[in-house]
Amino acid sequence: MPYISIESGKLTAQQKSELIKRLTATASEITHIPQQFFMVTIKEVPDENFGIGGLSIDEIKRDYKP
Repeated sequence: MPYISIESGKLTAQQKSELIKRLTATASEITHIPQQFFMVTIKEVPDENFGIGGLSIDEIKRDYKP
């Protein structure tokens, strides 16, 4: 059974639903494995508990200037 795992900050119910639908559809299309065999999990990790390059995600988001 193919398994897709996403770790993210807080997402809305609609964002989670869209991720599950689109990731499953895309993976199925690429692998030619029927969608009903895919399992998707979303693990929400608070931004202050996850870091990249020595900074927490909330620090990175706070300082981000697009």
